[in-house]
Amino acid sequence: MENKRISTAVIRRLPRYYRYLGDLVSRDIQRISSKELSQRMNITASQIRQDLNIFGCFGQQGYGYNVVSLYEEIKRILGLTKTYKLIIVGMGNLGHALMNHESFSLHGYDYVGVFDKNPEIVGKQVSEFIIQDIDSLPSFLEENQADIAILAVTKSKAIDVAKFLIESGVKAIWNFTNKDLQILESEVVHIENVHLTDSLMTLSYKLNEK
Repeated sequence: MENKRISTAVIRRLPRYYRYLGDLVSRDIQRISSKELSQRMNITASQIRQDLNIFGCFGQQGYGYNVVSLYEEIKRILGLTKTYKLIIVGMGNLGHALMNHESFSLHGYDYVGVFDKNPEIVGKQVSEFIIQDIDSLPSFLEENQADIAILAVTKSKAIDVAKFLIESGVKAIWNFTNKDLQILESEVVHIENVHLTDSLMTLSYKLNEK
């Protein structure tokens, strides 16, 4: 089933299912009902059944879900049976932190290059990579596969750099600039915006309500 026919809300819940099921697999729990899973995830059992039924019939009445089978099915649905090549554009503090995030490689995301425009850091080594000038990106992509570009530049540069990435052949952008780039998304370019401050403000709202 094509993702465009599935609501964004459902797609965003899939990684949560995958994460919770992974925990159950690690504890050798073999089956679980939608009610039990709902109690762990704070999602209604009805919502869980509706979400999963979109992709197939994974559960059995009176038995529930086979944990390993469902975990593997969601892994397949999320495309995690493949390996994805990543590049980072913007090697400031955030770029360094993302590069050192160990869980990415565990799920099949591997870095192949890092880029920046700042002449003070271009040419320096970070881990096993030399920071390259972003102007070299088109020639780099001609010789190297890169599935996802992580964008960690300043907000003021986000649009221009994103356009340059797209023109250079990048098909997916994970955007950490706090600037919505949805206007640039198309059938061939996918963009996921991450707003760290939104998450922090949500937390402050909860504190304020108390």
